[in-house]
Amino acid sequence: MTLDDLPTPCLLLDLGILRRNLARMQAAVARHPGLRLRPHMKTAKSMAVADLAAPGKGPITVSTIAEARYFAGGGFHDQIYAVGITPAKLDAVAALNAQGADVKVITDDPDVAAAIAAHPGPLRTLVEVDCGEGRGGVTQDGNLLGEIAGRLGVRCAGVMTHAGHSYAERSTEGMERVAEAEHRGAVLAADRLRGMGIAVDVVSLGSSPTALYGRDMGGVTDVRAGVYMFGDLFQAQIGTHGMEDIAVTVLTAVTGRKPDRNAVLVDAGAIALSKDRSTEKAPKDYGFGLMLDLDGRPSFGDAIVARTHQEHGEVRGDGPLPLDRLPVGALVRIAPNHTCLTVAAHDRYHVVDGGREVLAVWDRVNGW
Repeated sequence: MTLDDLPTPCLLLDLGILRRNLARMQAAVARHPGLRLRPHMKTAKSMAVADLAAPGKGPITVSTIAEARYFAGGGFHDQIYAVGITPAKLDAVAALNAQGADVKVITDDPDVAAAIAAHPGPLRTLVEVDCGEGRGGVTQDGNLLGEIAGRLGVRCAGVMTHAGHSYAERSTEGMERVAEAEHRGAVLAADRLRGMGIAVDVVSLGSSPTALYGRDMGGVTDVRAGVYMFGDLFQAQIGTHGMEDIAVTVLTAVTGRKPDRNAVLVDAGAIALSKDRSTEKAPKDYGFGLMLDLDGRPSFGDAIVARTHQEHGEVRGDGPLPLDRLPVGALVRIAPNHTCLTVAAHDRYHVVDGGREVLAVWDRVNGW
């Protein structure tokens, strides 16, 4: 099977680029003795990708109960479910743990901590710490940290934090500053709990930028990162990787040509690409994605998906588009703005390795 045989739109995953991205992150983590990489599977959601990213069924991070169940069924037992847990989901996690998994949940709420402590099933919990992102978590030096850990009692396994605000940085120095603040916050929180007599087995932090650029990981047990596996146009601009390191693209077909506005229509619209506009705030605005040729090369210049409708994308060129090379039915690829959201609408990857031959089809888990 080749790309010409595939239905459009569909996901393509380049195995060679994926392996290169994985190796880069593994090397970055290996700079820090004793530190474990705990890949976040929220983007890939694929057993085959997990086998490459966490070889030997190593520790992983998940973002849904569906992922936790799927990966536990594939032998990935050591997990952090890195979204604040609700009491209604405790039974599902405890059931997985009773079957041999070790899915650790997180909370920043005293009442939820009390519910976890009272639950009859096996549950281990990390207290979520806010190191500056301003989303979930408690401050590392406030009273809530100790109150939550105290309510959890023996079910407190440690702390976790996430420097999501690292994505707002545009320089290596900026990412290093965020990484150090993240590191200090996590270690301070862990030390405070130990000072209260609470055992801390896990000190977990991470985002792709801070995992790559953090200089000091002393006192940290594992680092979580996910988008580094696939990359996207936004990550390429903030320096997480190069433009040549985008492993996932959307295969799409030309459905119309509009020479009067130097545009072509493709059958990848808002659902297949997502409506994420993350590059709008980056140095280069790629609209809803960048059109590449069938071999994944930017041979059309800055041919940007300027508009999306549900199943239509409109690509406009910065110079005259070669419409003779883009007849109706011609296959092209779209590099995504935000790969996490682009892949979310698809149920499988068509795997290639630098060419047009489809080497495999890998499933992925969706839903919650």
